Amino acid sequence: MSNFSAWWNSISTFEQTLWAIALGFSLFFLLQTIFTAFGGDTDSESAMGDAEDLGDGIDFQFLSLKNVVAFFTMFGWVALACHKAGLHPALTISLGTIAGVAMVALMMVLFRSMAKLKHSGTLKTANAIGHTGEVYLTIPAGKGGQGKITILLQGTMRELSAVTDEAQDIPTGKLVKVTGLFNEHVLIVAPV
Repeated sequence: MSNFSAWWNSISTFEQTLWAIALGFSLFFLLQTIFTAFGGDTDSESAMGDAEDLGDGIDFQFLSLKNVVAFFTMFGWVALACHKAGLHPALTISLGTIAGVAMVALMMVLFRSMAKLKHSGTLKTANAIGHTGEVYLTIPAGKGGQGKITILLQGTMRELSAVTDEAQDIPTGKLVKVTGLFNEHVLIVAPV
């Protein structure tokens, strides 16, 4: 421990400050990562409300605890490297600041990219219009009852209720095209 004390006392106050920032915020960053991995994240949805209330589901605030920690972690290590390289303190602080801002900007780009990947998974039967499916259960003629079709919709094979305006029943195994919606959840189909 006396070697550490001797080393610490031998460096300038400026370098001590850079070491304190780099190590301190790196420790915060590590703890923050661990808490995030195990559900103890302080910027979580529960602290901010329901995910649906966030618009895109992933919220990004420029000034948040995560960003402050990321900024100072990057600032500390880059400034320390610049100082060790013999750069002037003003240039050291400037380059550290640029690196910290770049880190926050990179996080902003990543969060916005993740927001674009959001998919609610909610079935929108209107998306079936114009698509082709196969009759699973016979569809009675003249909207005289509901049958079922299987159709690839929103990347998943679905079994949906269907009716037809045709004069004859559409039998099982026949290909049909969705022409409209009978109501919110029932498709109108015609043979292909």
